[in-house]
Amino acid sequence: MGRYDRRRFLQLTGTAVGVATLGVGTATASPADSRFFINLRDVDRSAVPDDVEVVHDLSQADVLVARGDQDRVAGTTVADRVIDRGDDRVGAVESREGPTTDGKGSSHNHDGAPSNSEFQWDKREQDVSNDLTDKPGGGKSIHDVSTGAGTRIAVVDSGVYDAHPDLADVVNDELSENVSEDPYDWRPNGAGDHGTHVAGIIAATNSNDGPDGGVLGTAPDTEIVSYRMFSGQEGKQGDGYAGWVKAAEAGCDAINYSVGFPAPYVYVDEYPYLTEELRIAEQVAEYVRSRGTVIVNSAGNDGLDMTSENTLSIPTEAEGVFGVAATGPIGCGWGGKHSDNEAKWLTGNRLEDPTDSPAFYTNYGSAVDVSAAGGDADQEALDSIPEAQRDLVYSTIYETDDAGSTVAAYGWKAGTSMAAPQVAGAVALVRSLRPDASVEEVESLIQKTASDAPGGEPYHGAGHLDLERLLKRVGK
Repeated sequence: MGRYDRRRFLQLTGTAVGVATLGVGTATASPADSRFFINLRDVDRSAVPDDVEVVHDLSQADVLVARGDQDRVAGTTVADRVIDRGDDRVGAVESREGPTTDGKGSSHNHDGAPSNSEFQWDKREQDVSNDLTDKPGGGKSIHDVSTGAGTRIAVVDSGVYDAHPDLADVVNDELSENVSEDPYDWRPNGAGDHGTHVAGIIAATNSNDGPDGGVLGTAPDTEIVSYRMFSGQEGKQGDGYAGWVKAAEAGCDAINYSVGFPAPYVYVDEYPYLTEELRIAEQVAEYVRSRGTVIVNSAGNDGLDMTSENTLSIPTEAEGVFGVAATGPIGCGWGGKHSDNEAKWLTGNRLEDPTDSPAFYTNYGSAVDVSAAGGDADQEALDSIPEAQRDLVYSTIYETDDAGSTVAAYGWKAGTSMAAPQVAGAVALVRSLRPDASVEEVESLIQKTASDAPGGEPYHGAGHLDLERLLKRVGK
């Protein structure tokens, strides 16, 4: 199996991003109608001109998201940024569609084609449920201890397709909200199934009664609140922060924010405004944490060393944001004589790389708090061997059929976007058992129980997410 070199990946992608990926306002914005942040720690609210519209009042965090002529505000302002979900490094580095929820042909283990849950190496490796384990006889699983009951997780993203059978009754439709400026609801509106995939990693219930069953999330009894910040492919950072504040005030235990600035918009010498963007992120994070909400953020997909003084990856490097790097296997169920035996995909020496090895694309360095399963890929094999997609993370998505109707389905994605919800789900497991645990206590528990993993601290921070050790510690 050939590996895809991380350095080469960065060379190919780090210089190929245009303004469409991360811009100032929108492509048609004029100085009179551009969007920007006002930092109320430097600007008196009374000094904001009447003709400057406040889009989101986040004064709880001393921040306003405004529209108008930025130059008319005397004091510290910085442009709001447009993030393009169409850029793979902003969402998933790799994606592959799988079967619809009514897929035909049922079987389990090595008696035929895999069932849906058997593709979930991320959950099987963590012994989330005895229904998924590779260990004969089972024993106590994660869900025997906690399923996340009584908790609430916000997904600030592209919206969640709640008609999926594995997400039925999971999303709180009263609290969920569209925080973009379009007139539609909180469900997906043109930015794809990224948020739906994330929601499944956290809270899928394996409720599909089709012949191949469904998929299972880390915390299937948690409640998802969907805050849609993307309208079409574009999402504004200010809308994301509005989602953060709303989530905290709705009592969410954690926010999953699989969004961030891609390269080259991480280099401070080229983009000095990043230092003011950092201040805004930290002020919002400070308020959110004061309400008891953990902010879980994907570390980014540029293969970037965030320890470098010249780099500033936002919001991962903001104080108060819990950064998650990605890991994944190479060789899960392909390339060998046991490719048709799901019970042996993760056992013995059948993997070229283990599930906790750093993914080729993941950012790394000082801003990483822990790592978690995000999926990896042998790029050459992925283009030629269909089974190589099994190294990606399998979860809930939706597709459009030949008649133009939306149908529930399953699919593979890889990215730090997929790693963050593994940790958001872990927060739900902890808070279900210790509802009064502070943000700092929850984060510390996750870090102190993390396991050593290949590559060490730069790629894993305190270590690789270990649910078994985590719940043992929480139960003490």
